[in-house]
Amino acid sequence: MLDDVRPLALEGIYELRPARIGDERGFFSEVWSREAMAAAGFDIDFVQDNHSFSAAKGVLRGLHFQKAPAEQDKLVRVTRGAVFDVAVDIRPRSATFGQWAGITLSAELWNQLLIPSGFAHGFLTLTESCEVQYKVSAPYRGDLDRAVRYDDPAIGIDWPDVGVAYQLSAKDRDAPLLGDAETDFS
Repeated sequence: MLDDVRPLALEGIYELRPARIGDERGFFSEVWSREAMAAAGFDIDFVQDNHSFSAAKGVLRGLHFQKAPAEQDKLVRVTRGAVFDVAVDIRPRSATFGQWAGITLSAELWNQLLIPSGFAHGFLTLTESCEVQYKVSAPYRGDLDRAVRYDDPAIGIDWPDVGVAYQLSAKDRDAPLLGDAETDFS
């Protein structure tokens, strides 16, 4: 059951809040339900669950996407800590190509971000010991896995200052600018 579905600035990006039923012992939450998603207007067949752990504050992962025919819809949530989560429109023929939307996701807020295919995704850890879990609609394909630079000036993401230098993988540090990336979304 979803308590709230809120569209963000870019069409297709939504913040979702699953209901939490609690008492003195704790809480129970149905974090994903095909029926609840369909009732909210989302018909997505998720096929894989991913779990990411980042030990330090300032870990920046992204901006990642998969090319066709393995493009992915994602449903992202944080089960420990907090992240600044970002989606960037990388569909070349979209009116919002190169624009981004971002939101804080946290275990405390118990919110999720629904990101359709055609968007690159990334996040910055705002706390230590962050765990991010996300469902995807297509299996991982290393041959189709791509990235866009997190600091591309043409995109202009306003990443939060977390008081430490960002930690990036070599893949993310060396990713191409959006204008040079292989995007082939319709």
